[in-house]
Amino acid sequence: MQKTLHSVKTFLQSVRFKKFVKRLGFFILGCITLIVIASGALSFYFNQNKTEIIAKINTKINENINGKFHIGDFQYKFLTGFPNFTLALKDVELKDNQWTTHKHTLLKANEIEVRLNIWSLIQNEINIHKILINDAQIYVYKAENGYSNANIFKPKKKKTPETTSESGTTIDQVDLNDVHFVLDNRIGHKLFDIDIASLKSKVKYDDENWQTDVFLRTNIKSLAFNTVHGSFAKQKLLQGTFAVSYSAEKEKIDVKTENLKIGKDAFDIVAFFNLAKGSALFGINIGTTILWQNASNLLSANISSKLNRFNLKEEIDVNCDIKGDFNAEGDPRIVVQAEVHDNELSTPDGSITDCGFKGIFTNNFRPTAGFNDANSAVILTRLSGKYKNIPLTIPQLSINNLDKPLATGIVNSDFDIENLNEENTEKWINFTEGHASANLKFQFDIVDLYITKPRFIGNVNIQNASFHFIPKNVRAEKINVQLEFTQEALLIKKIAYKHQKNTIFIDGRIDNFLNLYYDAPEKMVVNWNIYCPSIDIRQFLGVLASSQKKKITAKKPSMSNQLRTAIEKCIVDISIKADKITYNKLTATNTKAQIQMIDSRLVIKNGSLQTSGGSINFSSTVSPNGKNYNFTSTAQVNQVDIASFLKSFNNFGVTSFSPGNIRGKLSSNVNITGLINSNGELITNSSHGNLTFNVTQGALLNFEPIMKIGKFAFPFRDVENITFSDLSGNFKLRGEQIDVNQLTISSSVLNLDAQGVYSFGRGTNLALTVPLRNSKDDAQLATKAERDAVRQRGIVLHLLAVDDNGKMKIKWGKKDK
Repeated sequence: MQKTLHSVKTFLQSVRFKKFVKRLGFFILGCITLIVIASGALSFYFNQNKTEIIAKINTKINENINGKFHIGDFQYKFLTGFPNFTLALKDVELKDNQWTTHKHTLLKANEIEVRLNIWSLIQNEINIHKILINDAQIYVYKAENGYSNANIFKPKKKKTPETTSESGTTIDQVDLNDVHFVLDNRIGHKLFDIDIASLKSKVKYDDENWQTDVFLRTNIKSLAFNTVHGSFAKQKLLQGTFAVSYSAEKEKIDVKTENLKIGKDAFDIVAFFNLAKGSALFGINIGTTILWQNASNLLSANISSKLNRFNLKEEIDVNCDIKGDFNAEGDPRIVVQAEVHDNELSTPDGSITDCGFKGIFTNNFRPTAGFNDANSAVILTRLSGKYKNIPLTIPQLSINNLDKPLATGIVNSDFDIENLNEENTEKWINFTEGHASANLKFQFDIVDLYITKPRFIGNVNIQNASFHFIPKNVRAEKINVQLEFTQEALLIKKIAYKHQKNTIFIDGRIDNFLNLYYDAPEKMVVNWNIYCPSIDIRQFLGVLASSQKKKITAKKPSMSNQLRTAIEKCIVDISIKADKITYNKLTATNTKAQIQMIDSRLVIKNGSLQTSGGSINFSSTVSPNGKNYNFTSTAQVNQVDIASFLKSFNNFGVTSFSPGNIRGKLSSNVNITGLINSNGELITNSSHGNLTFNVTQGALLNFEPIMKIGKFAFPFRDVENITFSDLSGNFKLRGEQIDVNQLTISSSVLNLDAQGVYSFGRGTNLALTVPLRNSKDDAQLATKAERDAVRQRGIVLHLLAVDDNGKMKIKWGKKDK
């Protein structure tokens, strides 16, 4: 190593090397001297020929324009651009012939630096090698009538064989610094407004064709293809290198760039611009990998205002294709395609996790309907993800007409229904187990980007569902449901509902479901067919209870509260059949009825059942009243065992006798109202209405009021065991009191007629008519007429049964007294 260093040092100190350095120095000095002399000569040449050069430039420019070209001053730049001749044009203005009409100056520059080829200049030709435009404004204007101030340049004459060899003026290089460029196209409502910080271009010519690489650094103020809708990439910094080529045969410019920076994101762009006369077609294809929000913010306001309501958490692969005509009004054709994998999609209605799809946006969904929002569509294919832990698969989703968006598609899902609890923010229903699968065609409106009025056609299967319906405290276990949505109705099939010890089999139908569910749920009629092997009515009274009212702050409607509203407002029409029904102590068989549930009211029509050895036909209405229930009922009772029947209804609140005091077959017509409690028991003294009855094969056993009268009037007759040939009455119930319009007793002990008021508390005032004759053998008479003829014979007592400090007192007297 030391030997090598010693050799180098010896060489540098040698005479030979010193001579070389000396000669090299003289050579460099000579070159510098030559450049200075040449530049001085050029400066001398310019000063001597300035007038002629200016005249040639003006002539050259004016030969090619229809307008006015103004230069404030010329300067020669010494040594700049050597060996070219560099000329600086100060305060340059270029105006077209109609400037006074539109007032838009095509070019206004503080300085334009022009470098001329020296050898061409010596030969009296102007050949511009390079143009540098500094601190300038370029405004290209196109009026509504098609006129453009850029038409200032005269068309070139076509070359002839005689002029083919003549050399023309070419510009090899163009640089722009601090140039404000505006393209204002009033025909198509297009406005391109950019601040060019730097543009550098070197042009290579091939006859009339040329190509160049353009480096551009600019800030985009407006890139509006339709000024009504706003600008693309507004206020974004753009920087990159463009490969630009021009084909004279096609009269078209092609542009290609890779890794073009727009803001912080990189883009690959391929574009073309048609320059043929009468045509201004263009096409731009953009590809990138970008975040959703960044991509949305590059689009025009009419699109980004909608897209910004959505978001994708991870980057997506996007390709945007824009094609149009600069001379055409309205938007160009825009097609955006995106690939999404393992992403999270945020929407105004919630988030979809594990999301993947292929998406296409087009503003020309129907090819003949133009490029506008009404003809725009978003098409998603192979969409999959989880919405609030509910897995969704949508083969295709189309959102058409972005003015009034309508979404259509098919959705498939398979999930545990406990996941539905997350959608139920109001906690009105709680699912504890079960599984659901769905295959549905859907259609829904999108209002302010929220899903509105979703409509479905298809089927939903639910297995082993258990839930708690909180507003009415109803619990259900292990329910299976099949739902089929059609255009005409919602069909509800194969429901097996278990409630405590009751099992109910249900199927149903809701006609015109899709229209009424959202617009008029109060008109929606749910038709149920219910079969019950065995049921306890009292356990279902809670279903009628009014839901607890909560103050809910105004917010957007959700699928959950929409469903709750429909459930609470709809009319439920039930056709019920039960093998066995129990109600308190009443047991009935072969029960049939038509039941409607309207606004928390239970309306029973055409009811029939068999009980206590007879039958009952009935209609009734039950509605909540605080913690109790109002009821209105009409009934026709046919030949039921009176003791068993009274026992079933707690003797209707009568305490003066018990069902054990009476026997026989009861027939009755009842029209009453009253109250029952939450346990289904009649509230004492709440009944009002009319009651008529007739008892056959009757007997009265140990009935205290009659026994009191018997001991007083008939001490030798059997008043403890009385049989009846006739026992009938007509009563009006008034709560605690009963108006006895007519009570007829024809018995083995005596005959008795009663009229007046009987009270369960105080206020009893009954007029009793009691013939004293022994009526024991009256039942042997063949006809009622014969029995009536002997009924009032002999001595007749007129007694009053009146209230005496809460006890019944018998005294002499008639009703009118």
